[in-house]
Amino acid sequence: MRIPMEISTPGVAILVVCVAVGGTGAAWAANPIPIVVAALIGSFFLFSVKVVRQWEKVAVLRFGHYRRLQGPGLFLMIPIVDTLSAFVDQRVRISTVTAESALTQDTVPVNVDAIIFWLVWNVEKSILEVANFEDAISRSAQTALRESIGRHDLAEMITSRETLGQELQRNLDSKTNPWGITVQSVEIRDVRIPQALEDAMSQQAQAERERQARIILGDAELQVAAKFAEAAEVYANNPTALHLRAMNMLYEAIKERGSMVIVPSSAVETMGLGGMLATTALHKTH
Repeated sequence: MRIPMEISTPGVAILVVCVAVGGTGAAWAANPIPIVVAALIGSFFLFSVKVVRQWEKVAVLRFGHYRRLQGPGLFLMIPIVDTLSAFVDQRVRISTVTAESALTQDTVPVNVDAIIFWLVWNVEKSILEVANFEDAISRSAQTALRESIGRHDLAEMITSRETLGQELQRNLDSKTNPWGITVQSVEIRDVRIPQALEDAMSQQAQAERERQARIILGDAELQVAAKFAEAAEVYANNPTALHLRAMNMLYEAIKERGSMVIVPSSAVETMGLGGMLATTALHKTH
């Protein structure tokens, strides 16, 4: 809102009249009535001509009673008889509201900052129904924000800011509509929690990730053990397959490392390698 201001056009008119009268001062010296009349006319226009900008409207009160809305453009009012209300801006307005140390549903203190987008759709109601609609919107928004915080858990507020903003917009719009004001949207800009609680939540999240990692590792061990159990059943029913597997493992170890591998005699006997090695050695001697 802004206080009504006079335009400079009447002042220019008075100046022109005074210059004209001054230029013929000798002729008018004997009769000052035209000078007085010109001054009165200039004063009338000075206080009666008003200008309302494109995005504004103003209420005209005659003897204290609501008469009409004016604007935008140039209009005349009767001095003393007519008075003007504060000029009302009909553009989309932005208000910032803050709720400090408000408790969530799970009793966590938070500081929440929100931005409210609103506009005046009925100037007559905004002037006649509420004394100071800007202050009323700010206080109503702060109260509604605290009420919304108390109905949600901390996790919901952090992850569902859009939902919280929509709920707040509906609550505010129901309060401001009787004043000729509509709340278009509410955006939750920031949700801050105490530093100690933030550190504790970080540790909790880290512990949860470690727990999940251990569960995944345990599941992998179970799957490996199940495969080993299936392989054991196959090898138990087919000793030749077990011998071939053992020989393949021994071959892979020698091939990759390129060094001598010591194998226990019991393993050699189990795999039947003794006879095979002796036959190989005998074949080389001949």
